[in-house]
Amino acid sequence: MSLIDTVRSLLNAKGKAVWALPPDATVYAAIELMAEKGVGAVLVISEGKLAGIMSERDYARKVILQGRSSKDTLLREIMSRPVLTVDPGATVDECMRIVTEHRIRHLPVMEGERVVGIVSIGDLVRSIISAQAATIDQLHSYIAGKYPG
Repeated sequence: MSLIDTVRSLLNAKGKAVWALPPDATVYAAIELMAEKGVGAVLVISEGKLAGIMSERDYARKVILQGRSSKDTLLREIMSRPVLTVDPGATVDECMRIVTEHRIRHLPVMEGERVVGIVSIGDLVRSIISAQAATIDQLHSYIAGKYPG
């Protein structure tokens, strides 16, 4: 992978699973799903369209710190919106710029109005590390005289 690789190639490598709930689901249901799937956010889908996103950060700041009950609070009450998204042709570098600038950790991937995946900052960092390792290996081979060119 490289910084110019696209989100499409990243999704092909990591998978395209998306975990979502409707806006009238409870925050407790979202936390339960996040724990079951080992993810840090769930998408909120209403009538087939992306309506928001709820992350661990939303839970901490909008439920726990405000003394609310996760079993009595609905996703529509605390979800973040509007949701920043990218299309599958976006590069890893572009995505890193977006998550860094906006201080978010999850970036849904959209084709038109359809969610086709989600990338996390962890996915992006792993991709960058992989690209850097490949570059270092190529440079090492070149310096050692093993470069195939």
